[in-house]
Amino acid sequence: MAYKGIGFRLSNSIQLIPVPGIGEIHPGDDLARIILTAIDAAGTGLEDDDIIIVAQKIVSKAEGRLVDLGTVTPSAKATEIATRQGRDPRLIEAILSQSANVIRHDSHVLITETHHGFICANAGVDRSNVSGDDWISLLPVDPDLSARQLRESIEASTGCSVAIIITDTFGRAWREGLTNVTIGLAGILPLRDLRGQKDDYGKDLSATVLAVADEIAAASGLLMKKTSRIPVVILRGHRFERGDSRATDLIRPKGRDLFR
Repeated sequence: MAYKGIGFRLSNSIQLIPVPGIGEIHPGDDLARIILTAIDAAGTGLEDDDIIIVAQKIVSKAEGRLVDLGTVTPSAKATEIATRQGRDPRLIEAILSQSANVIRHDSHVLITETHHGFICANAGVDRSNVSGDDWISLLPVDPDLSARQLRESIEASTGCSVAIIITDTFGRAWREGLTNVTIGLAGILPLRDLRGQKDDYGKDLSATVLAVADEIAAASGLLMKKTSRIPVVILRGHRFERGDSRATDLIRPKGRDLFR
């Protein structure tokens, strides 16, 4: 397989490159090999400093993070919430099993803190893009580890130095709509701290910390969508800060969180 891409890159420009041809993923599949085969078939190649953005759902499927609700017995708490919300109590029980804390639940919403520390609806438990009416997917146990393993496999196979971002779709406290965010990463620092630098007018920046990984994740959502069957996107041309970090660095500490 040929991976080194050929072509010119405009200064200060980036490319978002969709990777089609990734079919249904099953537990135990070699996800790195599947991604590389699709990249090769698409003819896009890989280059040093490419960022490979991967949808959480295919990671969860490859890692066997699938549950048949027929095997779930709802607790009294799950039944109470499900009755109030008009939902399947088995699904609510699955959500509670993936939650360290319940942040809010009322007639229409269930917001929890996952065991990873993410604050999101339904603990990331999802029925969409999973075969079977009673099957659901869970978030990876350790999305950062998943990203590191993907990166190691891809770099070993191609000789390219890349970064990996694993994304999921979250809502936001202050704004309507959903957007992709980073839940796992490898080879890229998730934040860029500009504090202490000066803006274009020479004024000191005192509070500017950019969520670079989330910006990249959100951009990938323009190509991934929910129905496009594009679970992998390559970002090319972005100059990012390399390093070992975790996606949980993007989580605001509880003491500074306005909603906890």
